[in-house]
Amino acid sequence: MSEFRIGQAAELLGVSADTVRRWADDGRLATRRTEGGHRVVDGAVLARFAAEHSEAPKSGTIVGQSARNRFAGIVTRVVKDKVAAQVEIQAGPHRIVSLLTREAVDDLGLEPGVLAVAAVKATSVVVEVPEAS
Repeated sequence: MSEFRIGQAAELLGVSADTVRRWADDGRLATRRTEGGHRVVDGAVLARFAAEHSEAPKSGTIVGQSARNRFAGIVTRVVKDKVAAQVEIQAGPHRIVSLLTREAVDDLGLEPGVLAVAAVKATSVVVEVPEAS
């Protein structure tokens, strides 16, 4: 089971850590305290919250981007059949959907609440799991 510190949750949601703390204080986002007193958010809870509270980016601004873009986010949904799988990642305000083989999804351990990185190049999306720090 994945858990995220307040700062990590804030980065994934595209907001400040203070905003996440306010949401927790207001009961909008469930957290728990570790033995050391730090707040953490369960990955599955964060995934549901991200999917329910994401906002589309404001239109009108086009920013020059490199040919290779990486979006760190939280897996919000995984749908698998016998051969293929669909993975949805919420990276701040961006919802990214990728089609992968079921074997790749299983090998990466992708499920709602897992931190993942979508690497986008041209029309392909490569989903990676960052190394543990």
